[in-house]
Amino acid sequence: MSLRILVAEDEFITAFDLCDTFEEAGYEVEGPHAGISSTMLACQKGRPDCVLLDVELADGLTYDLAQKLIDDNVPVILHSERGEMSALAARFPRATTLAKPCPPADLLNAVNRMLAPA
Repeated sequence: MSLRILVAEDEFITAFDLCDTFEEAGYEVEGPHAGISSTMLACQKGRPDCVLLDVELADGLTYDLAQKLIDDNVPVILHSERGEMSALAARFPRATTLAKPCPPADLLNAVNRMLAPA
């Protein structure tokens, strides 16, 4: 059974690009989800192995959702604009932060690090 990555991204082209990257690497992809409520519902239906979470979705900022996932020990990658990286890393020290645009190799390396057995 392949590992499941949930993609929450509201920019259409970026979202499908991310999904394609993960699928080509052999991951099962849930999404893309453009809003907080659909992302939350998908997480409730089945716990993902990792979540790639855009900081700002169509219906608002995802800080509360990010913290809930982190508290539930779900690996989270926060994906946002370069200028927000240090503030996000300080606010969510248990998450990985990646700046947009992120090269596919960097994205996959981050996921592989997060999902590697301890």
